[in-house]
Amino acid sequence: QVQLAESGGGLVQAGGSLRVSCTASGRTVSDYRMGWFRQGPGKEREFVAAISRLGSNTLYTDSVKGRFTISRDNAKNTVYLQMNTLKPEDTAVYYCAARAQVGLGRRVEEYDYWGQGTQVTVSS
Repeated sequence: QVQLAESGGGLVQAGGSLRVSCTASGRTVSDYRMGWFRQGPGKEREFVAAISRLGSNTLYTDSVKGRFTISRDNAKNTVYLQMNTLKPEDTAVYYCAARAQVGLGRRVEEYDYWGQGTQVTVSS
């Protein structure tokens, strides 16, 4: 079983950038396809991005394409989400998740392990 811990959240002005990280422990992160999700105030948790085990394939929700980049460093057991040109509507708790099965998932139920989340707040 893998444990996930997010870090790097904070307060940023609209148009700014932030990078959040997800560090795995207990098992190597290279065993898993990884995803980032977010949950804004009063909203359901939604898919943001996903990455394959070796980083060769990525998937993004339309609202972040061209602004966010998911990446991973398996040697550091860490997955990243670089967020540029942030907007107030990006304000949310950001969660990383690990998926053991083949393929990149977009749905919450397709992921097996979750971190506790990190708050990202974008001011206008």
